[in-house]
Amino acid sequence: MEILELLTERKFGALKPLVASMNATDLAGVFEQIENETDLPVLFRILPKDLAAETFVEMDGDLKEKLLGALNDKELRAVMDELFLDDTVDIIEEMPASVVKRMLAQSDAETRAYINEILKYPKDSAGSIMTIEFVALRKAMTVDEAFERIRKTAIDKETIYTCYVTDDKNKLLGLVSAKDLMLAQKTATIGEIITENVIYAYTEDDKEDVARKISDYGFLALPIVDREMRLVGIVTVDDAMDVLQEENTEDIAKMAAVTPTDKPYLKTSVWRICINRLPWLLILLVSSTFSGLIISANEATLNMPVYGIVLTACMPMLMGTGGNAGSQASAMIIRGIALKEVSFSDLWRVVWKEIRVSVLLGAILSAACFLKVLFVDKLYAVQNGTLVALVISLSMLCTIFFAKLIGAILPLLAKKLKLDPAVVASPFITTIVDVLSLTIYCAFAVAILGSL
Repeated sequence: MEILELLTERKFGALKPLVASMNATDLAGVFEQIENETDLPVLFRILPKDLAAETFVEMDGDLKEKLLGALNDKELRAVMDELFLDDTVDIIEEMPASVVKRMLAQSDAETRAYINEILKYPKDSAGSIMTIEFVALRKAMTVDEAFERIRKTAIDKETIYTCYVTDDKNKLLGLVSAKDLMLAQKTATIGEIITENVIYAYTEDDKEDVARKISDYGFLALPIVDREMRLVGIVTVDDAMDVLQEENTEDIAKMAAVTPTDKPYLKTSVWRICINRLPWLLILLVSSTFSGLIISANEATLNMPVYGIVLTACMPMLMGTGGNAGSQASAMIIRGIALKEVSFSDLWRVVWKEIRVSVLLGAILSAACFLKVLFVDKLYAVQNGTLVALVISLSMLCTIFFAKLIGAILPLLAKKLKLDPAVVASPFITTIVDVLSLTIYCAFAVAILGSL
Protein backbone atom coordinates (compact mmCIF):
# COMPACT_ATOMS: atom_id res chain seq x y z
CA MET A 1 0.00 0.00 0.00
CA GLU A 2 1.28 3.44 -0.97
CA ILE A 3 0.50 5.02 2.40
CA LEU A 4 2.46 2.40 4.32
CA GLU A 5 5.39 2.73 1.93
CA LEU A 6 5.47 6.53 2.31
CA LEU A 7 5.19 6.14 6.09
CA THR A 8 8.08 3.66 6.19
CA GLU A 9 10.21 5.93 4.00
CA ARG A 10 9.21 8.95 6.11
CA LYS A 11 8.05 10.93 3.06
CA PHE A 12 5.62 13.04 5.08
CA GLY A 13 5.33 15.77 2.42
CA ALA A 14 3.67 13.33 0.00
CA LEU A 15 1.86 11.45 2.77
CA LYS A 16 0.01 14.39 4.33
CA PRO A 17 -2.16 15.42 1.33
CA LEU A 18 -2.80 11.77 0.50
CA VAL A 19 -4.26 10.84 3.90
CA ALA A 20 -6.07 14.19 4.22
CA SER A 21 -8.18 13.28 1.18
CA MET A 22 -9.21 9.88 2.53
CA ASN A 23 -12.35 8.73 4.31
CA ALA A 24 -12.12 8.09 8.06
CA THR A 25 -13.32 4.48 7.73
CA ASP A 26 -10.69 3.72 5.09
CA LEU A 27 -8.01 5.36 7.21
CA ALA A 28 -8.97 3.22 10.19
CA GLY A 29 -8.33 0.20 7.95
CA VAL A 30 -4.89 1.59 7.12
CA PHE A 31 -4.04 1.90 10.81
CA GLU A 32 -5.06 -1.75 11.27
CA GLN A 33 -2.35 -2.76 8.79
CA ILE A 34 0.50 -0.92 10.53
CA GLU A 35 2.72 -3.56 12.11
CA ASN A 36 5.18 -1.26 13.89
CA GLU A 37 3.28 0.29 16.81
CA THR A 38 5.65 3.27 16.94
CA ASP A 39 4.31 4.32 13.52
CA LEU A 40 0.74 4.63 14.83
CA PRO A 41 1.15 8.05 16.49
CA VAL A 42 3.37 9.23 13.63
CA LEU A 43 0.62 8.74 11.05
CA PHE A 44 -2.07 9.96 13.45
CA ARG A 45 -0.25 13.26 14.01
CA ILE A 46 -0.19 13.92 10.27
CA LEU A 47 -4.01 13.88 10.03
CA PRO A 48 -6.06 17.08 10.27
CA LYS A 49 -7.70 17.39 13.70
CA ASP A 50 -11.28 16.71 12.63
CA LEU A 51 -10.27 13.78 10.40
CA ALA A 52 -8.08 12.38 13.19
CA ALA A 53 -11.05 12.34 15.56
CA GLU A 54 -13.34 10.69 13.00
CA THR A 55 -10.68 8.06 12.24
CA PHE A 56 -10.15 7.41 15.94
CA VAL A 57 -13.86 6.66 16.38
CA GLU A 58 -13.75 4.09 13.55
CA MET A 59 -10.82 2.13 15.07
CA ASP A 60 -11.36 -1.02 17.14
CA GLY A 61 -10.84 -0.99 20.89
CA ASP A 62 -7.33 -2.49 20.96
CA LEU A 63 -6.02 -0.02 18.40
CA LYS A 64 -7.56 2.91 20.26
CA GLU A 65 -5.90 1.79 23.48
CA LYS A 66 -2.48 1.51 21.79
CA LEU A 67 -2.84 4.92 20.22
CA LEU A 68 -4.01 6.59 23.42
CA GLY A 69 -0.96 5.18 25.18
CA ALA A 70 1.30 6.74 22.56
CA LEU A 71 -0.27 10.23 22.58
CA ASN A 72 0.79 12.89 25.05
CA ASP A 73 -1.76 14.78 27.16
CA LYS A 74 -1.94 17.72 24.78
CA GLU A 75 -2.62 15.48 21.81
CA LEU A 76 -5.19 13.49 23.78
CA ARG A 77 -6.98 16.69 24.77
CA ALA A 78 -7.03 17.80 21.12
CA VAL A 79 -8.62 14.50 20.05
CA MET A 80 -11.25 14.64 22.80
CA ASP A 81 -12.12 18.22 21.88
CA GLU A 82 -13.03 17.01 18.38
CA LEU A 83 -15.04 13.96 19.51
CA PHE A 84 -18.81 14.05 19.86
CA LEU A 85 -19.95 13.28 23.37
CA ASP A 86 -21.63 9.94 22.56
CA ASP A 87 -18.44 8.76 20.83
CA THR A 88 -16.42 9.79 23.89
CA VAL A 89 -18.75 7.79 26.14
CA ASP A 90 -18.50 4.73 23.87
CA ILE A 91 -14.69 4.88 23.97
CA ILE A 92 -14.64 5.31 27.75
CA GLU A 93 -16.88 2.26 28.19
CA GLU A 94 -14.45 -0.01 26.34
CA MET A 95 -11.17 1.33 27.75
CA PRO A 96 -9.39 0.06 30.90
CA ALA A 97 -9.62 2.14 34.07
CA SER A 98 -6.14 3.66 33.71
CA VAL A 99 -6.96 5.00 30.24
CA VAL A 100 -10.39 6.24 31.35
CA LYS A 101 -8.83 8.16 34.22
CA ARG A 102 -6.42 9.85 31.83
CA MET A 103 -9.18 10.71 29.35
CA LEU A 104 -11.38 12.24 32.03
CA ALA A 105 -8.43 14.24 33.31
CA GLN A 106 -8.12 15.87 29.87
CA SER A 107 -11.82 16.77 29.73
CA ASP A 108 -13.29 20.02 31.02
CA ALA A 109 -15.66 19.99 33.99
CA GLU A 110 -18.80 20.35 31.84
CA THR A 111 -17.86 17.45 29.58
CA ARG A 112 -17.04 15.23 32.57
CA ALA A 113 -20.44 16.04 34.07
CA TYR A 114 -22.21 15.06 30.83
CA ILE A 115 -20.14 11.88 30.53
CA ASN A 116 -20.94 10.84 34.10
CA GLU A 117 -24.63 11.55 33.50
CA ILE A 118 -24.79 9.33 30.40
CA LEU A 119 -22.78 6.57 32.10
CA LYS A 120 -25.49 6.36 34.78
CA TYR A 121 -28.01 4.99 32.29
CA PRO A 122 -28.33 1.19 31.96
CA LYS A 123 -26.04 -0.29 29.32
CA ASP A 124 -28.90 -1.39 27.05
CA SER A 125 -30.95 1.80 27.34
CA ALA A 126 -31.44 4.63 24.86
CA GLY A 127 -29.83 7.00 27.36
CA SER A 128 -26.54 5.12 27.11
CA ILE A 129 -26.17 5.75 23.35
CA MET A 130 -27.67 9.23 23.03
CA THR A 131 -25.79 12.45 22.45
CA ILE A 132 -26.64 15.85 23.92
CA GLU A 133 -25.19 17.64 20.90
CA PHE A 134 -28.29 18.78 19.01
CA VAL A 135 -29.79 22.10 17.92
CA ALA A 136 -32.64 23.39 20.09
CA LEU A 137 -34.89 26.22 18.91
CA ARG A 138 -37.81 28.18 20.38
CA LYS A 139 -41.27 28.63 18.87
CA ALA A 140 -41.04 32.40 18.95
CA MET A 141 -37.83 32.51 16.89
CA THR A 142 -37.99 33.63 13.30
CA VAL A 143 -36.43 31.49 10.59
CA ASP A 144 -33.66 34.09 10.23
CA GLU A 145 -32.92 33.88 13.96
CA ALA A 146 -32.93 30.10 13.77
CA PHE A 147 -30.32 30.14 10.99
CA GLU A 148 -28.20 32.51 13.04
CA ARG A 149 -28.38 30.15 16.00
CA ILE A 150 -27.44 27.19 13.82
CA ARG A 151 -24.43 29.09 12.43
CA LYS A 152 -23.20 29.86 15.93
CA THR A 153 -23.66 26.38 17.42
CA ALA A 154 -23.54 23.91 14.50
CA ILE A 155 -19.80 23.28 14.74
CA ASP A 156 -20.34 21.48 18.06
CA LYS A 157 -23.49 19.57 17.04
CA GLU A 158 -23.60 16.03 15.70
CA THR A 159 -26.47 16.78 13.32
CA ILE A 160 -28.20 19.96 12.14
CA TYR A 161 -30.54 18.38 9.58
CA THR A 162 -33.24 18.13 12.22
CA CYS A 163 -33.67 20.84 14.84
CA TYR A 164 -35.81 20.32 17.94
CA VAL A 165 -38.21 22.90 19.35
CA THR A 166 -38.41 23.18 23.14
CA ASP A 167 -39.97 25.56 25.67
CA ASP A 168 -38.20 27.41 28.46
CA LYS A 169 -38.39 24.24 30.61
CA ASN A 170 -36.76 22.20 27.82
CA LYS A 171 -39.94 20.22 27.10
CA LEU A 172 -40.09 18.82 23.58
CA LEU A 173 -42.72 20.65 21.51
CA GLY A 174 -41.85 19.49 18.02
CA LEU A 175 -39.21 19.67 15.31
CA VAL A 176 -38.27 21.43 12.10
CA SER A 177 -36.05 20.06 9.37
CA ALA A 178 -33.33 21.92 7.49
CA LYS A 179 -35.60 21.69 4.43
CA ASP A 180 -38.45 23.37 6.34
CA LEU A 181 -36.17 26.23 7.32
CA MET A 182 -34.73 26.72 3.83
CA LEU A 183 -38.15 26.82 2.15
CA ALA A 184 -39.80 29.12 4.72
CA GLN A 185 -39.86 32.91 4.66
CA LYS A 186 -37.13 34.52 6.77
CA THR A 187 -39.73 36.39 8.83
CA ALA A 188 -41.83 33.27 9.53
CA THR A 189 -41.70 31.98 13.08
CA ILE A 190 -40.68 28.46 14.06
CA GLY A 191 -44.17 28.04 15.52
CA GLU A 192 -45.64 28.44 12.03
CA ILE A 193 -43.57 25.66 10.43
CA ILE A 194 -43.15 23.31 13.39
CA THR A 195 -44.07 19.62 13.14
CA GLU A 196 -45.73 18.83 16.46
CA ASN A 197 -46.53 15.16 15.91
CA VAL A 198 -43.08 13.92 16.97
CA ILE A 199 -42.01 10.32 17.38
CA TYR A 200 -39.67 10.00 20.36
CA ALA A 201 -38.30 7.52 22.88
CA TYR A 202 -37.64 7.57 26.61
CA THR A 203 -34.19 7.39 28.14
CA GLU A 204 -34.90 4.00 29.70
CA ASP A 205 -36.24 2.41 26.50
CA ASP A 206 -34.25 -0.51 25.10
CA LYS A 207 -31.61 0.76 22.68
CA GLU A 208 -32.47 -1.98 20.16
CA ASP A 209 -36.10 -0.82 20.09
CA VAL A 210 -34.90 2.75 19.50
CA ALA A 211 -32.58 1.60 16.71
CA ARG A 212 -35.44 -0.36 15.10
CA LYS A 213 -37.66 2.71 15.30
CA ILE A 214 -35.03 4.82 13.52
CA SER A 215 -34.69 2.10 10.88
CA ASP A 216 -38.46 1.65 10.42
CA TYR A 217 -39.19 5.37 10.02
CA GLY A 218 -36.02 6.23 8.11
CA PHE A 219 -35.03 8.93 10.61
CA LEU A 220 -31.60 10.55 10.74
CA ALA A 221 -32.08 11.02 14.50
CA LEU A 222 -34.65 10.30 17.20
CA PRO A 223 -35.28 12.62 20.18
CA ILE A 224 -34.88 11.09 23.65
CA VAL A 225 -36.95 12.50 26.51
CA ASP A 226 -37.37 11.84 30.21
CA ARG A 227 -40.70 11.04 31.86
CA GLU A 228 -41.47 14.78 32.15
CA MET A 229 -41.08 15.06 28.34
CA ARG A 230 -37.91 17.12 28.71
CA LEU A 231 -35.56 16.71 25.75
CA VAL A 232 -32.31 15.25 27.08
CA GLY A 233 -30.62 13.98 23.92
CA ILE A 234 -30.92 12.36 20.50
CA VAL A 235 -29.87 9.02 19.03
CA THR A 236 -28.41 9.38 15.53
CA VAL A 237 -28.69 6.92 12.66
CA ASP A 238 -24.99 5.94 12.80
CA ASP A 239 -25.33 4.89 16.44
CA ALA A 240 -28.55 3.02 15.60
CA MET A 241 -26.73 1.07 12.88
CA ASP A 242 -23.99 0.13 15.36
CA VAL A 243 -26.62 -1.12 17.83
CA LEU A 244 -28.37 -3.25 15.19
CA GLN A 245 -25.05 -4.71 14.07
CA GLU A 246 -24.15 -5.59 17.67
CA GLU A 247 -27.55 -7.15 18.30
CA ASN A 248 -27.43 -9.18 15.09
CA THR A 249 -23.93 -10.40 15.93
CA GLU A 250 -25.09 -11.36 19.42
CA ASP A 251 -28.12 -13.23 18.07
CA ILE A 252 -25.99 -15.16 15.57
CA ALA A 253 -23.62 -16.16 18.36
CA LYS A 254 -26.48 -17.33 20.58
CA MET A 255 -28.10 -19.25 17.74
CA ALA A 256 -24.81 -21.08 17.29
CA ALA A 257 -24.59 -21.81 21.05
CA VAL A 258 -21.66 -19.45 21.62
CA THR A 259 -21.40 -16.83 24.36
CA PRO A 260 -21.39 -13.43 22.58
CA THR A 261 -18.20 -11.37 22.59
CA ASP A 262 -17.53 -7.81 21.46
CA LYS A 263 -14.09 -8.63 20.05
CA PRO A 264 -13.45 -9.66 16.42
CA TYR A 265 -12.75 -13.36 15.88
CA LEU A 266 -9.09 -12.96 14.90
CA LYS A 267 -8.44 -10.75 17.95
CA THR A 268 -10.07 -13.11 20.42
CA SER A 269 -7.68 -15.44 22.20
CA VAL A 270 -7.95 -19.21 21.84
CA TRP A 271 -8.63 -19.50 25.57
CA ARG A 272 -11.48 -16.93 25.40
CA ILE A 273 -13.06 -18.71 22.42
CA CYS A 274 -12.83 -21.99 24.33
CA ILE A 275 -14.48 -20.47 27.43
CA ASN A 276 -17.25 -18.91 25.32
CA ARG A 277 -18.10 -22.19 23.63
CA LEU A 278 -17.54 -24.70 26.44
CA PRO A 279 -20.61 -24.07 28.70
CA TRP A 280 -23.07 -24.42 25.84
CA LEU A 281 -21.41 -27.56 24.52
CA LEU A 282 -21.49 -29.10 28.00
CA ILE A 283 -25.22 -28.34 28.28
CA LEU A 284 -25.88 -29.84 24.86
CA LEU A 285 -23.69 -32.83 25.71
CA VAL A 286 -25.75 -33.60 28.79
CA SER A 287 -29.05 -33.11 26.94
CA SER A 288 -27.84 -35.35 24.08
CA THR A 289 -27.40 -38.25 26.49
CA PHE A 290 -31.19 -38.70 26.34
CA SER A 291 -30.77 -39.86 22.74
CA GLY A 292 -28.43 -42.59 23.95
CA LEU A 293 -30.89 -43.64 26.65
CA ILE A 294 -33.68 -44.02 24.08
CA ILE A 295 -31.47 -46.11 21.79
CA SER A 296 -30.42 -48.31 24.72
CA ALA A 297 -34.03 -48.76 25.82
CA ASN A 298 -35.00 -49.98 22.34
CA GLU A 299 -31.87 -52.01 21.70
CA ALA A 300 -33.81 -55.21 21.09
CA THR A 301 -35.87 -53.67 18.29
CA LEU A 302 -32.92 -51.89 16.68
CA ASN A 303 -30.84 -55.08 16.72
CA MET A 304 -33.44 -57.19 14.91
CA PRO A 305 -31.89 -59.53 12.33
CA VAL A 306 -31.74 -57.94 8.84
CA TYR A 307 -34.01 -54.99 9.75
CA GLY A 308 -31.82 -53.74 12.59
CA ILE A 309 -28.97 -52.69 10.30
CA VAL A 310 -31.35 -50.70 8.08
CA LEU A 311 -33.13 -49.10 11.03
CA THR A 312 -29.84 -48.03 12.62
CA ALA A 313 -28.45 -46.71 9.32
CA CYS A 314 -31.48 -44.44 8.85
CA MET A 315 -31.19 -42.73 12.26
CA PRO A 316 -28.82 -39.92 11.13
CA MET A 317 -31.13 -39.13 8.20
CA LEU A 318 -34.17 -38.80 10.45
CA MET A 319 -32.40 -36.81 13.15
CA GLY A 320 -30.69 -34.52 10.64
CA THR A 321 -33.85 -33.81 8.66
CA GLY A 322 -35.85 -33.17 11.83
CA GLY A 323 -33.19 -30.85 13.25
CA ASN A 324 -32.99 -28.89 10.01
CA ALA A 325 -36.78 -28.60 9.81
CA GLY A 326 -36.94 -27.24 13.35
CA SER A 327 -34.08 -24.81 12.71
CA GLN A 328 -35.81 -23.47 9.59
CA ALA A 329 -38.97 -22.67 11.53
CA SER A 330 -37.12 -21.14 14.50
CA ALA A 331 -34.97 -18.93 12.25
CA MET A 332 -38.05 -17.48 10.54
CA ILE A 333 -39.87 -16.87 13.83
CA ILE A 334 -36.84 -15.32 15.54
CA ARG A 335 -36.41 -13.01 12.56
CA GLY A 336 -40.10 -12.12 12.74
CA ILE A 337 -39.82 -11.36 16.46
CA ALA A 338 -36.78 -9.15 15.88
CA LEU A 339 -38.62 -7.16 13.19
CA LYS A 340 -41.80 -6.92 15.33
CA GLU A 341 -43.69 -8.89 12.68
CA VAL A 342 -44.61 -11.70 15.07
CA SER A 343 -45.48 -11.69 18.78
CA PHE A 344 -46.80 -14.16 21.36
CA SER A 345 -50.35 -13.03 20.59
CA ASP A 346 -49.87 -14.54 17.12
CA LEU A 347 -49.06 -17.97 18.57
CA TRP A 348 -52.13 -19.79 17.23
CA ARG A 349 -51.81 -18.20 13.80
CA VAL A 350 -48.18 -19.32 13.70
CA VAL A 351 -49.08 -22.84 14.89
CA TRP A 352 -51.83 -23.19 12.26
CA LYS A 353 -49.50 -22.00 9.50
CA GLU A 354 -46.71 -24.34 10.58
CA ILE A 355 -49.13 -27.28 10.82
CA ARG A 356 -50.03 -26.80 7.17
CA VAL A 357 -46.41 -26.27 6.13
CA SER A 358 -45.22 -29.32 8.07
CA VAL A 359 -47.94 -31.56 6.63
CA LEU A 360 -47.00 -30.56 3.08
CA LEU A 361 -43.26 -30.87 3.65
CA GLY A 362 -43.66 -34.05 5.68
CA ALA A 363 -45.79 -35.71 3.00
CA ILE A 364 -43.34 -34.87 0.23
CA LEU A 365 -40.21 -35.83 2.17
CA SER A 366 -41.69 -39.01 3.64
CA ALA A 367 -42.80 -40.11 0.16
CA ALA A 368 -39.31 -39.42 -1.17
CA CYS A 369 -37.84 -41.28 1.81
CA PHE A 370 -40.14 -44.28 1.21
CA LEU A 371 -39.08 -44.54 -2.43
CA LYS A 372 -35.43 -44.00 -1.55
CA VAL A 373 -35.14 -46.77 1.04
CA LEU A 374 -37.36 -49.11 -0.98
CA PHE A 375 -35.60 -48.81 -4.33
CA VAL A 376 -32.23 -47.08 -3.83
CA ASP A 377 -31.46 -49.05 -0.67
CA LYS A 378 -33.14 -52.10 -2.29
CA LEU A 379 -35.44 -52.98 0.59
CA TYR A 380 -37.93 -54.27 -1.99
CA ALA A 381 -35.69 -57.34 -2.27
CA VAL A 382 -35.88 -58.01 1.47
CA GLN A 383 -38.76 -59.88 3.10
CA ASN A 384 -41.12 -57.35 4.77
CA GLY A 385 -38.90 -54.57 3.35
CA THR A 386 -41.99 -52.51 2.53
CA LEU A 387 -42.93 -52.46 6.24
CA VAL A 388 -39.45 -51.27 7.18
CA ALA A 389 -39.70 -48.50 4.55
CA LEU A 390 -43.12 -47.62 5.98
CA VAL A 391 -41.66 -47.30 9.51
CA ILE A 392 -38.93 -44.96 8.28
CA SER A 393 -41.25 -42.77 6.13
CA LEU A 394 -43.93 -42.48 8.83
CA SER A 395 -41.25 -41.53 11.34
CA MET A 396 -40.03 -38.89 8.88
CA LEU A 397 -43.55 -37.46 8.52
CA CYS A 398 -44.15 -37.23 12.28
CA THR A 399 -40.65 -35.92 13.01
CA ILE A 400 -41.00 -33.05 10.53
CA PHE A 401 -44.48 -32.24 11.85
CA PHE A 402 -43.37 -31.93 15.47
CA ALA A 403 -40.00 -30.35 14.62
CA LYS A 404 -41.72 -27.49 12.78
CA LEU A 405 -44.11 -26.90 15.68
CA ILE A 406 -41.32 -26.94 18.26
CA GLY A 407 -39.16 -24.64 16.15
CA ALA A 408 -42.01 -22.12 15.85
CA ILE A 409 -43.36 -22.28 19.41
CA LEU A 410 -40.17 -22.22 21.49
CA PRO A 411 -38.91 -18.76 20.38
CA LEU A 412 -42.35 -17.22 21.01
CA LEU A 413 -42.53 -18.89 24.40
CA ALA A 414 -39.04 -17.63 25.25
CA LYS A 415 -40.05 -14.09 24.30
CA LYS A 416 -43.15 -14.34 26.48
CA LEU A 417 -40.98 -15.44 29.42
CA LYS A 418 -38.66 -12.46 28.74
CA LEU A 419 -35.83 -14.71 27.56
CA ASP A 420 -33.79 -14.17 24.41
CA PRO A 421 -35.44 -16.19 21.60
CA ALA A 422 -32.02 -16.74 20.00
CA VAL A 423 -30.95 -18.81 23.02
CA VAL A 424 -33.53 -21.51 22.23
CA ALA A 425 -32.63 -21.56 18.55
CA SER A 426 -30.78 -24.10 16.48
CA PRO A 427 -28.69 -26.12 19.01
CA PHE A 428 -31.41 -26.62 21.63
CA ILE A 429 -34.15 -27.23 19.11
CA THR A 430 -31.95 -29.74 17.28
CA THR A 431 -31.27 -31.59 20.54
CA ILE A 432 -34.97 -31.69 21.46
CA VAL A 433 -35.92 -32.86 17.97
CA ASP A 434 -33.24 -35.57 18.04
CA VAL A 435 -34.76 -37.05 21.19
CA LEU A 436 -38.28 -36.72 19.80
CA SER A 437 -37.41 -38.28 16.41
CA LEU A 438 -35.76 -41.29 18.07
CA THR A 439 -38.78 -41.75 20.34
CA ILE A 440 -41.17 -41.66 17.37
CA TYR A 441 -38.90 -43.91 15.32
CA CYS A 442 -38.63 -46.56 17.97
CA ALA A 443 -42.36 -46.41 18.69
CA PHE A 444 -43.22 -47.10 15.04
CA ALA A 445 -40.56 -49.81 14.83
CA VAL A 446 -41.95 -51.60 17.85
CA ALA A 447 -45.58 -51.20 16.72
CA ILE A 448 -45.09 -52.32 13.11
CA LEU A 449 -42.08 -54.64 13.25
CA GLY A 450 -42.25 -55.93 16.80
CA SER A 451 -44.37 -58.95 15.91
CA LEU A 452 -42.18 -60.04 12.97
